[in-house]
Amino acid sequence: MLSRRRLVAGLPALLATPMLWRAGPAQAQASDYPNRPVRIVVGFAAGGGTDLTTRTMQPKLQQTLGVSVVVDNRPGAGGNLATELVTRAPADGYTLLMGTIGALAINPTLYKSLPFNPQQDLTPISMAGNILNVLVVPADRPWRSVADLIAAAKARPEQITYGSSGVGGAGHLAGALLDQMAGIRTVHVPYRGGGPMMTDLVGGKVDYAFATAPTALPQIEAGKLRAIGVPTARRTELMPQVPAVAESLPGYEVANWYSLLGPKGLPEPVVQRLNQAMRTTLEDTEVRRHLAAHGVEPSPSSPEELARFIRDETEKWAPIIRATGAAVE
Repeated sequence: MLSRRRLVAGLPALLATPMLWRAGPAQAQASDYPNRPVRIVVGFAAGGGTDLTTRTMQPKLQQTLGVSVVVDNRPGAGGNLATELVTRAPADGYTLLMGTIGALAINPTLYKSLPFNPQQDLTPISMAGNILNVLVVPADRPWRSVADLIAAAKARPEQITYGSSGVGGAGHLAGALLDQMAGIRTVHVPYRGGGPMMTDLVGGKVDYAFATAPTALPQIEAGKLRAIGVPTARRTELMPQVPAVAESLPGYEVANWYSLLGPKGLPEPVVQRLNQAMRTTLEDTEVRRHLAAHGVEPSPSSPEELARFIRDETEKWAPIIRATGAAVE
């Protein structure tokens, strides 16, 4: 017979048993993550810079995580559709977002109303890379420099057009800032991604674009586009022969970047597993070589660093966006 003393002594263990049972599934979910395919949602069409960068990392991420990594293109609203999809996904690490400057740092000011708050409804995982944008024109246009383009736009107000991968993206903001600083009025033509925009640019349906290097470089090398500027503070090592726009417009600079995030409430062990996978991927020699060929500089970060960076970028661009008068309902 079980004595009263032994029964009392055993009560703490018996009382703890249900709590351990309830915590078990969540702990197991994090400890064996991942055990099925991981989806990375891209807010732009296939063939654009965000898509190409994600697909360049995809094989190494698969190898590192030990499961399939699926790239899911959900273009629309400057990356907002993809971002909202991820904010509404289960916080289990199987639906992630390849975020952009547009969706995460520009759209909160550009759009009058968003169904999400990037800083509250997403879990930062790691920065992915800094992307070189390049100001390109179709090869049949006469402009050989930024000064030529500005002169043409001044002579023909609201007749020169520029394409972008969507409202609120870096390409859109770069064109709006060029208008503001150069005192010109051009017409913005948004597309549902860098791929469709590049098709029309090569075909001469728009006059210029600030395109991501991954989409622009093949067309530049093929002689279909001419690079006349980069929106950086100074010339870059990736394209040293191309002048910085700041050489014509001092102070002009527009950065572009990609980063990996998950839904709000992502378990810390899952965040750390994904962060380590991103670091392993972005430190791989072959991945770095392929990204560099596309004009992308790998830049892994901690989740905390990414959170601060997104906050700082949002604060940086908010007054500039308001000054341009750009707004989307």
